[in-house]
Amino acid sequence: MQQKTIAAFEYEVVQKEYMLVGQSVSVNFPDAFPDAAIKLQKEFLQRADEIHNAKNKKILFSPYMCNDIIATYFACFEVDVIDLVPDGMISFKLPMTRYAKISCSNKTMSEGYEAIFAWIRKNGHKQKWFDHSFPVEIYYLDEKAGEEAADIMIPIY
Repeated sequence: MQQKTIAAFEYEVVQKEYMLVGQSVSVNFPDAFPDAAIKLQKEFLQRADEIHNAKNKKILFSPYMCNDIIATYFACFEVDVIDLVPDGMISFKLPMTRYAKISCSNKTMSEGYEAIFAWIRKNGHKQKWFDHSFPVEIYYLDEKAGEEAADIMIPIY
């Protein structure tokens, strides 16, 4: 019997830019994942009230860089303007970028990654590797739900 999931696995190409404030961690990859990411997100959410100009504290942005040796993972909120950055946090702007986007859930991230990379190849796109861009995971937080909606955004040419 197949388990029910809220994952839609819907694809689209979007063009977005983000101003973010948050925390990061750099760890060995893949050994420390996903535990390091989950720990960082929990620590960041405990400090959510320190980011006064967050657009929406129910949407967690997690850009990352990974070279299969080391990964740097972020937990952030989107802000209207970068001004006051709490101690121990970082702020940065992700410039306007084209992304291949898939809607999935926090429980189906692995399947989401497999599906979005297959879709990128099938549709003739190429992944843009860290040229003024990051892949981004977006989590739509719902404390009452065991499964939360999520998006995976991969920069493309």
